[in-house]
Amino acid sequence: MTTAPQPFSEREFYLAEFRGRTIGIAWPPDEELRSSPLLEVVDELVSNGVRVVALSPQAEVFDHANVRAAVDFSDDHFAPQLWRVLRDRGRAGLLLSTETFEQECQRAALALGLAKVVWIQAAPPLERKSGAGRVSVVDLAHLESLLGDWSGELRSGHGEDPGEGDSASELRVLPGRGVMLHAIRDMLDGGIPSVNVCAPQQLAEELFTYAGAGMFFTRDRYAEVRPLGIDDYDPASDLIARGEADGYLVPRNAEARDAVLVHALGVFIEGRYLAGIGAVLPHPGENAGEIASLFALTRYVGEGVGAQIVRYAMERARQDGLTYLFSCTTSDRVEAFFLRQGFRRVSPDDVPKAKWEDYDRERQARVRCIRFDP
Repeated sequence: MTTAPQPFSEREFYLAEFRGRTIGIAWPPDEELRSSPLLEVVDELVSNGVRVVALSPQAEVFDHANVRAAVDFSDDHFAPQLWRVLRDRGRAGLLLSTETFEQECQRAALALGLAKVVWIQAAPPLERKSGAGRVSVVDLAHLESLLGDWSGELRSGHGEDPGEGDSASELRVLPGRGVMLHAIRDMLDGGIPSVNVCAPQQLAEELFTYAGAGMFFTRDRYAEVRPLGIDDYDPASDLIARGEADGYLVPRNAEARDAVLVHALGVFIEGRYLAGIGAVLPHPGENAGEIASLFALTRYVGEGVGAQIVRYAMERARQDGLTYLFSCTTSDRVEAFFLRQGFRRVSPDDVPKAKWEDYDRERQARVRCIRFDP
């Protein structure tokens, strides 16, 4: 019997990514459980073949996650003990010290070789110096530059302000978060692929959605641009539909959407998580290409996703000998973005005439055309 294909689900995408692996949920001593979906998240993970270790000094956390007697990290054989509990129940608790929680969390994660750590923290550890915009993604190299050579907080243990780190960065470390960030840095440097930081009530959104809710720390340079493969069509189609529903992308019929997928470029986090897309639609009659359906997930807005796609398209245009690239928009913000990338505003007569065939006349009267000549 043939099984009918299931609609694409972000939740299932991430559950499949974690399946057969062990992730840690680090719950510090000063973070409360109220409004947290911890039990529901752990239940869903375990029921889908994901093993979960709660790392905390709080017995209440273990009770809430339906973990039985927690294993003590001070025991030399804590790892085999955890393994047996995970084998039997899919969930386990590791009791850490309140006084040295951050350091023990880092040491435990590395000793266990966890596939991911989710660190519960209501107040973000980093902010933009401008004060505007969420900090969504930070790679190890950037984190290193932020921390610099600072070690005062680690030495004193008083939670002092570590300062702003690299003055060239637009980010700053918030007071009292240096110990935590050093622990995250050491986890990434030691081989943990990624660490997510989010508030207690955001746990499900952070784990199971593309947009996320918190901050994502990753070991490797996090973004690469490449053409879509067929396995990328599910998330890409979902992303296009979301952009159209939110009014950021022009609605397209099924045939036009297929053309976007065929000619789409994606920005991928860790080589596999789609952060944003854009298509370069061919206009062979004028040896031109149109950048269309440029859209980034909320989590990655402000992280340069759109600029990476446009720069890639510009380089490809040079290599392929295109006469020009162009794009059309009714948005002041989008027009300003393209102008910053080296495009210039032109008349609608300076882009392919085929662009305007069956085009909405009311929209055409408002549209701005931007062009780049390699």
